[in-house]
Amino acid sequence: MASKHNLLILLLLAAAIVSGCNRGGAGSSNAQAIPTSQPPVSTALEVRESETPAGQDSREPELTVSADGRVIMSWVEKLGEKRHALRFATRGAAGWSGARTVAEGDNWFVNWADFPSVIALPDGSMAAHWLVKSGKSTYAYDVNIARSKDNGQTWGLPVVPHTDGTQTEHGFVSLLPLGDGRLGAVWVDGRATKDVKEGHDEDAPLPVSMQLRYAAIDADGKLSDEAVLDERICECCQTSAAMTSEGVIAAYRDRSDKEVRDIHFVRRQGEGWSGPRPVHADNWEINGCPVNGPSVAADGRRVALAWFTGEGDTPRVQVAFSGDAGATFGAPTRVDDGEAMGRVDVVLVADGSALVCWMSGSTEGGANKVRRVALDGTLGPVTIISQTDVSRSSGFPRMALMGDTVHFAWTQFGKPSRVRTATADVSAFR
Repeated sequence: MASKHNLLILLLLAAAIVSGCNRGGAGSSNAQAIPTSQPPVSTALEVRESETPAGQDSREPELTVSADGRVIMSWVEKLGEKRHALRFATRGAAGWSGARTVAEGDNWFVNWADFPSVIALPDGSMAAHWLVKSGKSTYAYDVNIARSKDNGQTWGLPVVPHTDGTQTEHGFVSLLPLGDGRLGAVWVDGRATKDVKEGHDEDAPLPVSMQLRYAAIDADGKLSDEAVLDERICECCQTSAAMTSEGVIAAYRDRSDKEVRDIHFVRRQGEGWSGPRPVHADNWEINGCPVNGPSVAADGRRVALAWFTGEGDTPRVQVAFSGDAGATFGAPTRVDDGEAMGRVDVVLVADGSALVCWMSGSTEGGANKVRRVALDGTLGPVTIISQTDVSRSSGFPRMALMGDTVHFAWTQFGKPSRVRTATADVSAFR
């Protein structure tokens, strides 16, 4: 799906690199200036690469955590010319478990930016999602969601959370465990584009936009609480969702009638959803999808939301905090140190700070980086997680925090590619 705007995105990235190199430390606000001169809040993280459970020709990792103290990593492995498998492993005190297979098929939609996931639910069951083609069109595919009641050894039949039946795009899913045993799913939905797909130029924006939708799924696969959360959003940016002590918060990239594509969020409290609101008015106007979604993390009423923007020809990664479960957010802090390409992830640390990771670089090479940000915006030093290629095939670096250990995963570009993992100790932050 991201290939619809390939040329535009390449031009955008080229402009981002030039402007990132030329700005230096200029800027009149915390969100604008490249933050290299602020005093660090800690010493740099010591990142140590760990043995990966992923096999050869693996890609598109995702990291989540379980309530019983395990890190869950999922990824896609290529099994042949057209066949792919969704696999996962868990990591506890003894290290990574062996890899297990959720599902496999030769009719999947596999995309560098739209990756599957596996999560644990409070009752001990697990849930997973992946994407399956629904028609001949390149971008006709459905979300498939399955659950396991035996710690991922066997999986039930998949459920499709959208009931429109159209051969359009459905993806960029965020799964989250609900308190009543159900599973929540937020996704980007293309059903409104059904009547304009045929004969449409794939390089031109659709006259009808994608939607943000939600549904809850119980243990028997029954759907409930189906809702449209936003009727006009960016075509192919990731969504992100988290559970606060007051309910769900979901973040995504919006799309205004004037092609302003800032990060918005919605909240569910009780039985209803709030209206969409911007986390910050970046006013980034861009006539095409940047393929760069936000990341949100929550712990009780504390929330951190990180995102990428290219407003003002100044590509940058930002983070904002909330202390009231997302009802309000403070001013954003710029996190990157120049040449930001986005592809962000965020986790909350016990002391109230956040760790933000992102990709930076140029056509000559890049790096996956991480930085700690205190509640008052004070920045720690930048740590390089790994050197990387900045192509689409390098995907998105991912991160999860369990106890005093932060876990990293990324796709090492190559033929074949392979998912790599690393860890760092954050006990000094307590």
